[in-house]
Amino acid sequence: MKTPYIKHTFGDEVSRKLKSRHGWLTAGVASSIPWPSLDVCIEYAEDEYFLRGSEREGKPSPPGITIACNRDDVDNVISKVYRFTSILSWFLGGYVYVSGYVLGSHPILYGDQKLVYSSLGIAGSKSFNCNHMPIIENENVRKALAFWREGKRLCHIHDSYAFLSFYKVIESQFSDTKKKVKWIAAAIDNLTDRAGKRVAELRQEGIDISRHLVESGRCAVAHASFEGEIVDPDVPSDRRRLSADLIIMEELARMYIRDELKVPDSRSLYRSRNHLSPWDSLIPPDTLEILRCGGTPEDCSCLHGLTVSVGLWPDGPIKGLEKMTMHVDSVKDGVVKMVLINERKTVLLIFFLDYRSGKIHTNLEDGGLIYGENSPEEADVLSYATFFYHVLGNGIAELAHGSLEPIDCEVVIPVNIIPPNPEEAIKEAVQRFRSEHAANENKER
Repeated sequence: MKTPYIKHTFGDEVSRKLKSRHGWLTAGVASSIPWPSLDVCIEYAEDEYFLRGSEREGKPSPPGITIACNRDDVDNVISKVYRFTSILSWFLGGYVYVSGYVLGSHPILYGDQKLVYSSLGIAGSKSFNCNHMPIIENENVRKALAFWREGKRLCHIHDSYAFLSFYKVIESQFSDTKKKVKWIAAAIDNLTDRAGKRVAELRQEGIDISRHLVESGRCAVAHASFEGEIVDPDVPSDRRRLSADLIIMEELARMYIRDELKVPDSRSLYRSRNHLSPWDSLIPPDTLEILRCGGTPEDCSCLHGLTVSVGLWPDGPIKGLEKMTMHVDSVKDGVVKMVLINERKTVLLIFFLDYRSGKIHTNLEDGGLIYGENSPEEADVLSYATFFYHVLGNGIAELAHGSLEPIDCEVVIPVNIIPPNPEEAIKEAVQRFRSEHAANENKER
């Protein structure tokens, strides 16, 4: 499943994009995922989705999703929004539910406060992140995620219909009822935590759980025959039973999407994604295989001399670090130590490319300013301080080469220190340089 780099745009550029054309659709959403406080543009599957922030000019604002739309293409466009909210819900572990939508020549907001809200906001103007969210191309996967989205939303509204939606996640994937029943029966044994506890309770009562989920759950919710079993909304015990069983159905649906359809969420993708794979084409296949197996190839000169830009997600290259030259310092046990030097040879950065784990790490301790044939200038200090203090403050460093997808570094977790505010620390670093530079000039006089 494709999990490409997804560009996020924040700030004034978002406003410029929203003013760049006429014809928009805005879907108001109810959301339980961390929602951006300010507008952000997400470039996903060749479309731009504008997540409208929960704040506007310091006041609460209805969250929504805006997308370019012509009046003769509404059904197609709102369908894209539904699909986008499905994968966004799954990827970030909550629900994003379209409550309604509005068309306009300008990107107006959909503002029914009873139906449009975010139960969890985000502090910070650039905190929202759905980078590498999977691209859904398979129709069966799309349907499963749609039912999952509906189920997650209904968990907070109507347990019976939530149960039915989660059941449909699985039911929609089978044309053979026997195979579906067999899968459910086998999967029940793998449930843990709250779902596993409920399974144990039902088994103590001698209940065939697979059959129980169908007859007392799915069929009882979907049908209301005269003498058949139903979930009677006026009977408290029926409501309690279905509410207790809901966790089983939800976890079975989650298990099917995760294990059978292989759709990663943000947490599982972080663990499994090979951060270095976008640069695989830079290394001969035999050398790459040796590195991934934890070996030490004889030659890694293919990486030596490459021009690399160093940046911070989501802002891109740092001014002054756009053209760093890569030098291979050492290679051992699948790890390549890279030294990056800027054009003026005044800034040095060190990274470790760990091909065994598919991760890249920054080394803040050994990088810094270089005093050699050129002395660092204020611009160099600003460039290095921007990199250092943002990475120290849990910023995500990115390396980019040519047209290849950027590779993102592991977040630095400082030990025994409280990271300073990056912007304040950068200003202080520049001011120190100015003071030292002025003092040196005075001495020379």
